[in-house]
Amino acid sequence: MRRGFLGSLCILCFTSCVFAQGEIAIRAEDPEVQMKNVRRVFHNGEHNAFTDLAFFKDKYYLTFRSCPDGHMVHPSASIIVLSSADAESWEKVNQFSVPLRDTRDPHFLVFQEKLFIYTGTWYSGESTIAIKDYDLNLHLGYAVCTNDGVNWDGPVMLEGTFGHYIWRANQFGGKAYLCGRRKHQFDVRPRGEGPDVESAMLESDDGLTWRTAGLFQEESGDETAFQFLPNGDVIGIGRRGRSPAQMVRSSPPYQDWKRDDLDRYIGGPMLTQWGDRWVVGGRRNTESGPRTSLCWLSGTDLREFVQLPSGGDNSYPGFIDLGDGHALVSWYSSHERDAAGKLITAIYLADLEIRVD
Repeated sequence: MRRGFLGSLCILCFTSCVFAQGEIAIRAEDPEVQMKNVRRVFHNGEHNAFTDLAFFKDKYYLTFRSCPDGHMVHPSASIIVLSSADAESWEKVNQFSVPLRDTRDPHFLVFQEKLFIYTGTWYSGESTIAIKDYDLNLHLGYAVCTNDGVNWDGPVMLEGTFGHYIWRANQFGGKAYLCGRRKHQFDVRPRGEGPDVESAMLESDDGLTWRTAGLFQEESGDETAFQFLPNGDVIGIGRRGRSPAQMVRSSPPYQDWKRDDLDRYIGGPMLTQWGDRWVVGGRRNTESGPRTSLCWLSGTDLREFVQLPSGGDNSYPGFIDLGDGHALVSWYSSHERDAAGKLITAIYLADLEIRVD
């Protein structure tokens, strides 16, 4: 099996599943997918959440946030990075935090022969901050990076990200890109995220200093996962709070966008390619409660092919295409209990295989 195709992070080279200007091919049939080797890979008694996966220099990397005080904004949060040669046995290779800030939502990017981890940070101060005092205008991005997976630089503040809640990253044409949501004109009046939020596509030459390239969303901006086509067109899946998600598409210079409503809410969205097909992942609401789901994307239709073992507080998947119809997926969930019967929030992995008759 070929290892190391970085499905969620690389520049995708394909033609058979994409029409001009970012249109996704409509497929009549979908392959069957088998899920196996589901395993809990990390639980330390804390709230562990918001995963991502990468393959870098012959090793797998898994990152997530861990916090003893729970899901919300706490200065006790940190980012943990695990490494593995086989995706089975993992060791911690880095853990970092930012003073007075809640580090959360880490995402990988392989860029300029380095592995970057980007994290958005809420300002909290010396102790847990009340929800009424959250302020998106005080948000700030940070990064760590490594060129060997052993020695890490940072965390370093990302110039140009103050007031932005940074999220997923990608790269194209020698430049790095981030999703960063922000208040329109950095309005100082509303607290929290405010009623008028944009989702910006930020651009960088070095992965550390950022500027605005375009707007994924001009209103109701939220978490956006995005990929580039070989011609520079960009395709994204944007969360819209608790409303239905949208597919967003644009061509360079990313000033004009096409936006289409999808048929469901998606929390913590992921967009990647598996073989010659598109995959969308994230949290969806079901009759049994929220579940982490993976879907084939056909045109603007989503067709679920696997529902990962999950419940309660869950989602934010990472994904690596391993080649030959195999893939590795990560997510977090709070569907299991510890020996005392208390719900835990842990990190999980599963192997996926496209079945061939």
